[in-house]
Amino acid sequence: MDFVDSGLYRDITEHAYDTPAWVRHTAEIGTEAGLLVFVALFAACWWRARHADTRAFAIAALAPLATAVAYMCSEVLKSVVTEERPCRAVTGAAPSLADCPPYGDWSFPSNHATIAGASALSLVLVRRLLMWLTAPLALLMAYSRVFVGVHYPHDVAVGLLLGAACAFVVVRLATRPAVRLTEAMRTSSVSPARWFTGPGPETAARAVPPYATHRRP
Repeated sequence: MDFVDSGLYRDITEHAYDTPAWVRHTAEIGTEAGLLVFVALFAACWWRARHADTRAFAIAALAPLATAVAYMCSEVLKSVVTEERPCRAVTGAAPSLADCPPYGDWSFPSNHATIAGASALSLVLVRRLLMWLTAPLALLMAYSRVFVGVHYPHDVAVGLLLGAACAFVVVRLATRPAVRLTEAMRTSSVSPARWFTGPGPETAARAVPPYATHRRP
């Protein structure tokens, strides 16, 4: 099958060979490195949310779960569509920079792009300012999969949208029960549960000494 964006795929992969060697090497490892950045952001947001209110913590805890659900959805879709990788299917294209995945490791949608889209959106739901970091990172990760020759442009575009949509739905549906679970864990007698959720926000009474509110005569 000759997809509409096969020409765009050829253009991108041919351009990849015109870039400096360090750009090609960076693109080959960039996707995996981007995943590690998202993992670090998940951990940082969870740790920070341990001192936030229950809703903020619930959303931070749901972010990696929402990403995992998005990944599973992309795997199911892959098994239904069974699109061959462009590094084997597109004739006349430049050889892929990365090793072409084996037959049966289907192309549509891109798992990496799905994870990137889900991670970016779920982290923005945790903290909006992260949009300026997560959105460019997700787009760069998605583009790199075409750049190294293992995905069509439509694979990564749909992957980003699928990941973001799945993350939004999961967080939206699961926030309320996650808040109840967080409240239960924070008042639990089980120490690991209390450590995981953290103490929550400090009360004004703890943060401000009683005498600080009195004026001098």
